[in-house]
Amino acid sequence: MVVEGLIGVGKTSLARKLANATGAGTVFEQPMDNPFLERFYKERRAAAFPAQLYFLFQRSRQLSELRQHDLFAQVRIADYMLDKDRLFARIVLDDEEFKLYDQVYARLAMDAPTPDLVVFLQAPVDVLLQRIDRRGVPFEKYIDAAYLERLSEAYTRYFHQYTASPLLIVNTAEIDPANNSRDFEDLFQTIRRTTSGRHYVNPVRR
Repeated sequence: MVVEGLIGVGKTSLARKLANATGAGTVFEQPMDNPFLERFYKERRAAAFPAQLYFLFQRSRQLSELRQHDLFAQVRIADYMLDKDRLFARIVLDDEEFKLYDQVYARLAMDAPTPDLVVFLQAPVDVLLQRIDRRGVPFEKYIDAAYLERLSEAYTRYFHQYTASPLLIVNTAEIDPANNSRDFEDLFQTIRRTTSGRHYVNPVRR
């Protein structure tokens, strides 16, 4: 299973809770290991290429390690899809950088398994900015609404066309499944029932 969404939407926290509830293994991004990430948020244009390559190599290593330990031996929950790497690259890199990135991507010949279910978490940009502010990561204060809007549009286009596996699109504007036990339980039961097709969940606070 994959939990996806923009920064601040709660994907990693939800993925961790789902793993704890089901006994599944995890595959998580490690953004704080990226030495270029802080520079990217401060000077996006100057640091985009090394930051993107670092993430690409990091994800390649994760896939390689999983294969060595038998990827299919255990149910796993991830907080990212490999496809997101090219999605971000197309947004943050210029045309020449993207061509070079694409060559590296092709050489790595990564072949990620198709998820049994993708849970795509959404929230309005103003809500994301509030949640990012509450996280208190110093360099994330440089994340602006325009950048999140571009990412949101790219994610929406991508999942509008996504058909590779069952898809559950969840509006989290009024819920917090990562920190509210009732919200989590409601969403968990919905996830357990989702085995095929495309579904939308728009819960409201009770």
